[in-house]
Amino acid sequence: MKKSIFAVCDLEASYAYNLMEAIDETQGSSFEVQAFTNVERLIAYAGERHIELLLISAAAMCGELLKLSIGKIMILSEGEKKKELSEYPCIYKYQASDQLIAEVMNYYAVEAVPAPMAMLKKKVEIVGIYSPVGRCMKTSLALTYGQLLAREHKVLYLNLEEYAGFETLLEETYEADLTDLLYFARLGSGNLVYRLGSLICHLGALDYIPPAFCPEDLRNISPGEWLSLIRDLAEYSAYEVLLLDIGPAVNGTAELLKLCTRIFMPMPEDEAALAKAEQYEKVLKQQNVLEVLEKTRKLSMPFVSGSGKGKAYMEQLIWGELGDLARQLIREENDGGMGTGRTEPSKKAPGAAGSDTGSERPGDLQADR
Repeated sequence: MKKSIFAVCDLEASYAYNLMEAIDETQGSSFEVQAFTNVERLIAYAGERHIELLLISAAAMCGELLKLSIGKIMILSEGEKKKELSEYPCIYKYQASDQLIAEVMNYYAVEAVPAPMAMLKKKVEIVGIYSPVGRCMKTSLALTYGQLLAREHKVLYLNLEEYAGFETLLEETYEADLTDLLYFARLGSGNLVYRLGSLICHLGALDYIPPAFCPEDLRNISPGEWLSLIRDLAEYSAYEVLLLDIGPAVNGTAELLKLCTRIFMPMPEDEAALAKAEQYEKVLKQQNVLEVLEKTRKLSMPFVSGSGKGKAYMEQLIWGELGDLARQLIREENDGGMGTGRTEPSKKAPGAAGSDTGSERPGDLQADR
């Protein structure tokens, strides 16, 4: 099955090819991207191939294109919208490419569009980070591990917490979030992969979708909707790893954890935390979901010093002891083994790679091999 054609036509060659490369980088899993700097060549191409989406400059647009097999046309505008082109969505061309592409995909996704192809790729790894204990540095671990893993693989991070605080933590402002993707998935069109492209943000090499702003939005998502979303992302997106930072507001946590190929469980050392973990294990056994226990690995977290927000704080995490722990986990995965029992934080000087492995406590979860 061939990919749909996404064509870009602009008389300025450097602009057309740069935009084509940007679109291919973010949407290449869904579209075959073509660039044209000559209207006659575009017309000849469209006479032989169906173009699903055409992004064309106002100066290049002509009536002859309307006679050809083109699904949806959007106009690249330099600021003024021509009256004769008023029926078409207009996109301001001189803006950041990420923002331009997001705007294009927003327009495209709300229409009836062809179902995306399943991606031909290796089995997608679904990594869960979850703990029944609060204040355990779960999100710090997820962001550190995700950024480092994204240097080797294409990773999508989803934060499923009630209060992620990303606008403050990462010093960003978001116009849309995870609930927009879930809403689109609820429509049943099967085309959420197109909407996905308009929501992606970046933290280094790590891709992520802004977390839900209102906790109630998460609580209203059924277990079936979560499972459907994750399966569609695994099947239709280009990501090799889906990293799930799972919070207590998620309905059907056990079902979501069953989808995971491995699970990391940050654990404080105090008695109250250990008691909560013991109760959590008993509940899973009572629910007969022993597979979740078998592929869960408890992690003793290092002390994280430092302060700040945004990129500076993320850098502190990556190059501190938490980064050492994340690198150790990635090395062990690359070596084909997950280790056993509880992984202790690094005992070496800050910034040194590697860590020591402590002994297991009674009741510690065994790692997936």
